[in-house]
Amino acid sequence: MKTFQKPLSSEEEACYIRALQEENSDKVREARQILIERNLRLVAHIAKKYMNTDEDMEDLISIGTIGLIKAVQTFDAGKGKLVTYAARCIENELLMRLRAKRKSSKEVSLYEPIGMDKEGNEISLLDIIEQEQIDIVERMEQETNLGKLVPVMNKVLNSREKEIILLRYGLVNGVEVTQREIGKQYGISRSYVSRIEKRALEKMRDEFDQNTK
Repeated sequence: MKTFQKPLSSEEEACYIRALQEENSDKVREARQILIERNLRLVAHIAKKYMNTDEDMEDLISIGTIGLIKAVQTFDAGKGKLVTYAARCIENELLMRLRAKRKSSKEVSLYEPIGMDKEGNEISLLDIIEQEQIDIVERMEQETNLGKLVPVMNKVLNSREKEIILLRYGLVNGVEVTQREIGKQYGISRSYVSRIEKRALEKMRDEFDQNTK
């Protein structure tokens, strides 16, 4: 697994969180980028819990990173610590991926093992459902953000970038598709899909940042 940057100190994190409130869009963009990059270790830590669920570790980290990006974009400093909020968003993103995958099965048992956690204990679908506790306010924010997402995609993404984002995050039918599966569909490598996905997300983030001026 790749090496991630060290987490920010409490003082550094507080400084960048304050910068998110700046009117200067460049400072806001820089603060978001640093908060995301310096919390990727948290994504990897949480993703390890699900590495035995037949999911590629790189895919888990990629999915978890989306949760981290959402956390940084929607974090309210008056509601607690960023790491706590981010951990919940990352976990939610990963759980949604696992639930979507299980929906594709003809028969689903709540008690059927779907993998093991990092301690070697079996994980069932019931365990996942019980773990997930999404605050209703957060759900409303997610639905609101999704409504803003489509116009941004239409504006800044080319057709292939848009198709890959729609597939990767289940924006068409609620079923997320792995980078490897998309690569097979388009006849390209998984790493190339990853580069297209990363470029598309950067375009979308830049557009969101421009709209927050």
